[in-house]
Amino acid sequence: MTPFPIQITFQGMDASPALQADIEQHAAKLEHFSPRLTACKISVQQSEHRHHKGNRYLVHIRVTLPGGEIEAGRTTGQDHSHEDPYVAVRDAFLALRRRLEDFIRIQRGDVKAHSPVPSPPLSIRKE
Repeated sequence: MTPFPIQITFQGMDASPALQADIEQHAAKLEHFSPRLTACKISVQQSEHRHHKGNRYLVHIRVTLPGGEIEAGRTTGQDHSHEDPYVAVRDAFLALRRRLEDFIRIQRGDVKAHSPVPSPPLSIRKE
């Protein structure tokens, strides 16, 4: 159980208790990266409606924490690995985790601000 609320919606498909448990497990791991999360919304959508093969899944995740919201999600494109909803969920959470880590680094000031590179002095030749 996570200390922040998780909202999972399934669109164009039946809710799967096993997939829901997998999503909750991924969401619980987010607390390790940011214990200040206040909410997590996950949307799993079947992008195509074929009967047996070729159904790709879109997973979109939005987390809220003090200072902002972070979103991640993958589009299907030609990636056939997202015909498995568990792979689509895993990839979306990995992308979210990277964005969350970057956000936290920036908030802590761990990201160095690069000073502008001085341009070399112009040399004017007189002939």
